[in-house]
Amino acid sequence: MTDQNQPLLLEISALNKNFGGLRAVKNFELSIHKGELVGLIGPNGAGKTTVFNLITGIYVASSGTIKFKDQNMVGIPPFEITRTGIARTFQNIRLFPNLTVLDNVRIAYHSHAGYNLLDAIVRTPRFFHHEKELTERAQDFLGVFNLQDRQGEIAKNLPYGEQRRLEIARALAAEPQLLLLDEPAAGMNSKEVVTLMELIHFIRDRFKLTILLIEHQMRVVMGVCEWITVMDFGEVIARGNPAEIQSDPKVVEAYLGRGAAELAKKLSEKRSHVA
Repeated sequence: MTDQNQPLLLEISALNKNFGGLRAVKNFELSIHKGELVGLIGPNGAGKTTVFNLITGIYVASSGTIKFKDQNMVGIPPFEITRTGIARTFQNIRLFPNLTVLDNVRIAYHSHAGYNLLDAIVRTPRFFHHEKELTERAQDFLGVFNLQDRQGEIAKNLPYGEQRRLEIARALAAEPQLLLLDEPAAGMNSKEVVTLMELIHFIRDRFKLTILLIEHQMRVVMGVCEWITVMDFGEVIARGNPAEIQSDPKVVEAYLGRGAAELAKKLSEKRSHVA
């Protein structure tokens, strides 16, 4: 469990996003401390991915603030947000499918390239020096993710689980402090899910990351997240640790309907009475 005495890394206040007459996100609030592993869950259409798109600048908030390291990110373009230390993956894997595994990671490292456009055009010694350095760093990075033997393969030819691993590796090559994972277990079989859960813990500890995770598979959410925020119809309906969220009637109702929530409440009261 992380220490909540750590400084706040991400603080979202009174966040709203309107699409015409539809308010997709309503007064959303979220605070994440450095080093935490936080889940954002809710039924389909709850507004989770919209929140991710607001954090990363794909959408601009209608109102509210998104502070990362005390800097308001609202209105800042996505590439600048990446430079501040935020990276993400997508629900649908977005690799460069026809490039090699190595080149997918090398591209992410180019934000830290030590040469300018003129060096690249003229092919100066500085260009070749830094290109060699970037390649070596990318190869080392692939080794961390057990993809070093795949570096020459075309990305689209990898098995699904390895494509997802490559996408996470590419996001981390941007050297973020905050990593947003959008449904990383989507499409995975049970064995791949177990591997993914181990990977999430590993990268948090290995790279000293803070992670915000959207996921529909409750096995993953309850197995890796320390704190969970639940959304429904664009609003936060619950917050807490996994045990608290599992027994919250509002959460049960959002996922399973009012009847299931009432049954869960009765069973909880019965257990309390017996205890």
